[in-house]
Formats: sequence, C-alpha cells, structure tokens
Amino acid sequence: MEVADFYARSWISRDRAAVRRLIAPDAEIEWNLGVPVDDEELVQTQHRIASFADSVTVVSAVHAGDRTALLYDCAAPFGTVRLAEFLTVTDGRIGEVRQAWDLVALARYFAGLA
Repeated sequence: MEVADFYARSWISRDRAAVRRLIAPDAEIEWNLGVPVDDEELVQTQHRIASFADSVTVVSAVHAGDRTALLYDCAAPFGTVRLAEFLTVTDGRIGEVRQAWDLVALARYFAGLA
C-alpha cells in the first residue's frame, strides 16, 4: 500500500527519479495509448501529463494484498482526463503497471502529450 501511494505521489509531483526507483527493472507495463511502452516511456509520459495538467488528483485508491487500483483525474485548462491504473507490488517494487486512459478526453485535452 505504501509503495503504490508513494508511486502515485511521486509521478504527480513530477519526481521522475523516485518513480524510476519504484519500478522494478523487469516490470510488465501496458497501456491503451496505442504505442509500445517501457518504463522510460511511462515515466516520460507521466511527467509530461503532470507538467501540463493544472492538477492530477487520486480520486480513488483500492488496495488488496499486493495489488492496488488507482483512479486519477488529470485536470487540464480545457477539461479533465480520467486514468485508471492497476499496480502489483512485489518485494517493495512495482512489478506490474496497467494503465487505461480515457482516450477521447486525452486526445481532446492533452493532444500530442501521449
């Protein structure tokens, strides 16, 4: 629970180094953005979103054992994009990241960022 919460706070506050330390080197990362993703692409995209957004807020967090589901609102000057993120923590590091973005809102409000 603490690892997942710290991860969320780290990317929201644009602390790329902290996010990189939390993601295991062999982590499985998937998202629905239509381009391949690895840990570097994930960190860079999160940084761009957090830098552009007026705010990124965790709307909901559900923790069950080694799994966490997070729901974020990423508010931009012209609207809000919702992100669902599913994490698995193993040995104190994030071993799986699954992101599901609201693609319509992302294209509308954060064009070119992802």
